Amino acid sequence: MDNSFFPRAGESKLLTLLPAEVLHHILQFLPPTDLVLRVPLVCSNLHTFIKGNRNLFRQVYLGALDEPTDNTGLNWEQEVRDLVRLETICHRQAATDKKQELDFVHHFVTHLLKNASASDDSVNPSRTHSTSRNAALLQRIFRDGTTSEAFLQRSSLFERVHDHHRHSTSAAPQSVNADRRAIHQKSAHLHCLYGRPILNAGRLRSHRTYPFACSKVYDMREYTENTRWGPFLADGSDGVDWEKVEAILVVLSNNVGPRRMVSQIFGEIWDKPFSGSWPDSFKVPPPRDITSLEARDPYGVTGTWRQIVCFLDYSDFFAFNFPDHDFVAPNAPRPALDVGEATRLIMLRLQVTSIENPGPDDGQDLPVVHFKGVSRSLDDSFDHNANSNIRGAVRLTREGEVRWTTFSIFHGVERWRSEGVQIGGVRSARGVVGNWFDRDYDDHGPAGPTAFWKVGTADQVANMEDDLLPNALFLPYAALIDMEAEIDLEADMSYDTDDDDEDDDDDEDMDGGELTDLLHEAQLPLTDVGISELIIVHHHQHQP
Repeated sequence: MDNSFFPRAGESKLLTLLPAEVLHHILQFLPPTDLVLRVPLVCSNLHTFIKGNRNLFRQVYLGALDEPTDNTGLNWEQEVRDLVRLETICHRQAATDKKQELDFVHHFVTHLLKNASASDDSVNPSRTHSTSRNAALLQRIFRDGTTSEAFLQRSSLFERVHDHHRHSTSAAPQSVNADRRAIHQKSAHLHCLYGRPILNAGRLRSHRTYPFACSKVYDMREYTENTRWGPFLADGSDGVDWEKVEAILVVLSNNVGPRRMVSQIFGEIWDKPFSGSWPDSFKVPPPRDITSLEARDPYGVTGTWRQIVCFLDYSDFFAFNFPDHDFVAPNAPRPALDVGEATRLIMLRLQVTSIENPGPDDGQDLPVVHFKGVSRSLDDSFDHNANSNIRGAVRLTREGEVRWTTFSIFHGVERWRSEGVQIGGVRSARGVVGNWFDRDYDDHGPAGPTAFWKVGTADQVANMEDDLLPNALFLPYAALIDMEAEIDLEADMSYDTDDDDEDDDDDEDMDGGELTDLLHEAQLPLTDVGISELIIVHHHQHQP
């Protein structure tokens, strides 16, 4: 072996005199920032060696990020340079120094997530989604509060929050130009991909976002033919309205809260930034007895899903949308809404029934998959009759997003419909977020937010129920599930006084300190909240 290039004792050797393959081997272990910003400044020889070195940039990229599933035509050097640019931007001290980079940050973050793939680098406690080095890097970058402020808090929701606390005036009509709308949508999209809804904003995190998100979610003016009564833009393009999705996530997250047992259900993908927000991130293998039809399904429909549904008492819903004196301008948001909601947790079992070619209004890259199934309330898990039938379809929109449509069927009659979009793309673990509403598009409602996401195998689901359900449950969900009693949402929205009295009696058992802590977490005054309004209650058995 020729060792002439190795220095002798007491002798130094220039790095640039090493053989190219040795120099390449050394440089491939550099962090991307060093390779792009520091080493090329050392000397012209190193600058020349690095620039345009496709294989070197490829190895540095793969040393820091996931290997893309499809890397055809990928410019490895540009990818690494863009990564360094993203990190450099997000390391700036002040949010004001970052905000002008929203276009690039949105582009590259979505690009990184689309190129994410499963990684074996770290231990993953989740049972339903893979780890990703791309997602882990984004988690680290967006941990900084000024980065969150600069890129995740630029939608009209946060503008309303800040304007309210600056001026404390009623909402004015919104005249927004195209550039500002683009900022709103891109920031909301990043917030949705981030996946951990920001419930408190401002320098001291003292400004609650929930009342303003709730105002948007329950505003019936958002439910139109052009929006398909779902989280889509009002221009009829079927493009996703990420501001609507953002508001829904805030409302759902606020209603769930970090509540002990419940957090075990939601925490895996709802409480960790960017987890499951990328295609194919759902990782549980399919059952062995998969049918040929299911094998052709690109969306992974067949299986067990969790669903959360929230709704207002109908009297609150109607008073909010149809007040006696409605002075809200058509293009102005309705006032902040904070009257409390009911929350229901459901399990869905779905299976594919047919697959057809996409229609002219659908994205053409994947087929339309139809499915059917049943839903069962996890709140009423001991009632074997607490079921309804489900049917629906999943397809791509023209812009490539995954759109889900479902119908809830009671005694053979379609009663409720939902429209949603799958955050992260095809087979993402993050799941589907959208709106439920009357199947006949009743202009007077009711309507509200919902989300559902795929969970583990049948055995995992059974074990999860055993772990979670005996001690702390949601309120009963007879409204959507009980086929025997055929109770619907309108009936469940009208709360009975006797039931409230029973709840008050049962709630006397709740520790006073615990209740105070819960209310403090929710930032609600004790005088404004009754115990019966808490979403999560201690489970008590009702005598038949």
